[in-house]
Amino acid sequence: MKKLLCAVLTALLVAGSAFGQQTESPKNPTKNKPPATPQSQEKPAETTPKPEATPEQKPAIRETSGDKDKDKDKEEHFDMTEVPPVVTHHQITVDGKALRYTATAGRLPIKRGDGKIEAEMFFVAYTLDGQDAAKRPVTFAFNGGPGSASIWLHMGALGPRRVVLQADGFMPPAPYRMEDNPYTLLDKSDLVLIDAIGTGYSRAADSELMKKFWGVKGDIEAFSEFVRMYISRNERWASPLFILGESYGTTRAAGIAGYLADQGISFNGITLLSTVLNFETLEDNFTNDQPYVSLVPSFTSIAGYHHKLAPDLAQDMNKARQEAEQWASTEYAQALDKGDALTAQERQKVIDQLARFTGLSKEVIDQANLRIDVRKFTHYLLIDQKVRVGRLDGRYTGPDPSGLLDTQFYDPTGSATQPPFTSVFNNYVRTELNYKVDMPYYVRAQGIGFDKWDWGSAIRGFPDTASAMRQAIVKNPYLKVLVMEGYYDLATPYYAANYTVDHLNLPPKYRENISYATYDSGHMVYLPMDGLKKMKADQAAFMTKSIQ
Repeated sequence: MKKLLCAVLTALLVAGSAFGQQTESPKNPTKNKPPATPQSQEKPAETTPKPEATPEQKPAIRETSGDKDKDKDKEEHFDMTEVPPVVTHHQITVDGKALRYTATAGRLPIKRGDGKIEAEMFFVAYTLDGQDAAKRPVTFAFNGGPGSASIWLHMGALGPRRVVLQADGFMPPAPYRMEDNPYTLLDKSDLVLIDAIGTGYSRAADSELMKKFWGVKGDIEAFSEFVRMYISRNERWASPLFILGESYGTTRAAGIAGYLADQGISFNGITLLSTVLNFETLEDNFTNDQPYVSLVPSFTSIAGYHHKLAPDLAQDMNKARQEAEQWASTEYAQALDKGDALTAQERQKVIDQLARFTGLSKEVIDQANLRIDVRKFTHYLLIDQKVRVGRLDGRYTGPDPSGLLDTQFYDPTGSATQPPFTSVFNNYVRTELNYKVDMPYYVRAQGIGFDKWDWGSAIRGFPDTASAMRQAIVKNPYLKVLVMEGYYDLATPYYAANYTVDHLNLPPKYRENISYATYDSGHMVYLPMDGLKKMKADQAAFMTKSIQ
């Protein structure tokens, strides 16, 4: 299980917590800010602040020491008083048309049966003004982790404002800024961006209740209740409903679809971006070689990007990927199945072919016993240049922080994306959305670690929500599913996602409702401007098909 947690942790690197300060005044669309809001006046409960905390860093909590044990962690109690959300009005231009919209930022309560609030989930909703709510789609979107806030989809892909990056998606110089998003989904759908409990401004009432939501089952139930609460309070039961989840958010999305199918809430479409539904495709062990097979085509893509493939493969990367898929799922998989029974001649043949498709040396492959995982590949591909390639996005490169042989694992992708997203969002939520509280916005969950995540079905094998997705699909023959995948993503390899979908055991009629969209980018397909543009077009076409 420890290796599994490491695998999932990588997906959360997009949710780093480096806090910068944007100095450039953001472009401020037409809007009306309320003079004083409950949030701007929100007072923390009686606190015993940590000595090193500045006023801006003090969370709205009450801390009490436990049982006179100096070594025991202080228990946090968060204020669960429900207050109205903050509403602001804005305008942007998309495709030459003015979009006037309302932004609503606040927290919805998650209550137990007797009405007591156990947690509050932070959200930002964007609704286009002057629309018929019964016909207007609503898309609930979230990132994953588990333990990641949803600023990545919010400020990188879907929202009306986006973080400015270089055209290829790489990190720009500070100070970081934002701009109108020309490819926002707001012209096609209202948007609700949701932060998981323990991330963003979402909090459970106390650390004991946090355990209820810090796991596969509790997380799915909390998000499902949020969806029910939102469509009830905003009278959107008649609206076409969509889910868009990224990374572990796809695990969650599949679970939500299955859970709500029995609660009378059906979705028109589900978008799975950088998919993992069954962790058997990611977590290897001595009797599970499937992850090694699934990684090969992504290794080929990244090796080609960095000019590490033979000329005959490099001249046509689409053909190279197809060859890698064919070889990996046949000769390579059969060889791994033989284990120690593989003959010396068979072994050498695999070494030669795997070196051809990965750009790695035959010596490294031999020493790895034919099984190249993500850590080995990212370390050795460009070792001659003394840099490591990214896991979330294999296009990124960077030197190991502690040295070439001393850094256990490092993903340059996270270092390049954390600062601009974190800085821009913290400025945006306060200055444009007018949501002002003293508690910190947790881009990544704090102090609750992956070792405390309840993986649920892992006790029976591997964590899995593919079965929940199948249940949602067969119970609703109109449900459409779009699988988005990046070729340079090693956190959730595209071939692993394809394997999972191909093993849902669906009749042909239902398989026709599943479609794919592929991108020449990594885990966050929307970082390059070309990827963002394509993602918008793919999602818009998918939504049109799903509500016909």
